[in-house]
Amino acid sequence: MRIVSLLPSTTEILYGLGAGNDIVGVTFECDYPAAARGTRIVSTSSLPCGLTPAEIDLAVSERLAAGEDLYHLDAGALADLDADVVVTQDLCAVCAVDVGVVDEALAHLGCAAQVVTVDPHTLAEVLDSIEQLGAVCGRQAAASELVAGLRGRLDAVAATVRGQPRPRALVLEWTDPPFAPGHWVPEMVEAAGGTSVLGVPAAPSQRVGWEAVRASAPEVIVSAPCGFALPASVALAGELVAGQQLPAHVPVWAVDANASFARPGPRLVDGVQALAAIMHPAILHPELGAPDPRLARRIR
Repeated sequence: MRIVSLLPSTTEILYGLGAGNDIVGVTFECDYPAAARGTRIVSTSSLPCGLTPAEIDLAVSERLAAGEDLYHLDAGALADLDADVVVTQDLCAVCAVDVGVVDEALAHLGCAAQVVTVDPHTLAEVLDSIEQLGAVCGRQAAASELVAGLRGRLDAVAATVRGQPRPRALVLEWTDPPFAPGHWVPEMVEAAGGTSVLGVPAAPSQRVGWEAVRASAPEVIVSAPCGFALPASVALAGELVAGQQLPAHVPVWAVDANASFARPGPRLVDGVQALAAIMHPAILHPELGAPDPRLARRIR
């Protein structure tokens, strides 16, 4: 089977199922596992590099309002790769190539590849998407085993934090302007033993004002800007603290959003464990430990 994966999360899932060698095309963002970087890139961003969060927000808003695509799909590469399956999404126009663009490209090229759409909105649907891809690539047993392991880890977190106070936690999915979390992120906070403020589970993230951030009275703030790894997330969280935008005297953490928050794949469970360690450092079971320093860092 020859698979083109147009999502970093599905690339990660396919590798987790042992189907990495079947992937013949990926996006410019597919960087995990490292082996994915050696695969032909068929989708790139139309945004210039080096923009600040505010500049990215403005550029995205302007292009969406104008009906312009945020990603370039290399139709020629699709034709060359002769894919049997193309995996894409219909969840977020900002995140990856839309399924409509893929359908149009394949129809134009006369390609008969199966288009698989993966659109999870919740943690449960993320796990379901693993089973879905397992069925597509003939690796159902591997998918069931992976999902069972992830469920077991979530159950371990739930048992650890059961009966403990649930701190009010605000996860910022963007920092300038601030965005409250959506989709699976509020559920991750709840699964980690906290109470998510501002965000709405299974709904898109929402732009909010700094007044709303302060009025939400969080007891911990987690900076998880979509598309940013830990070093950049640390820098952006530091700017917020220095600019006194956040409620005073509230702990602030930065996390690797790319690895464990923004991409709906197996590493969301790493994010749940990191949140649990951030919110419940005194009662964690030894097997969970403190937040992995590769995933989270305290700023204040």
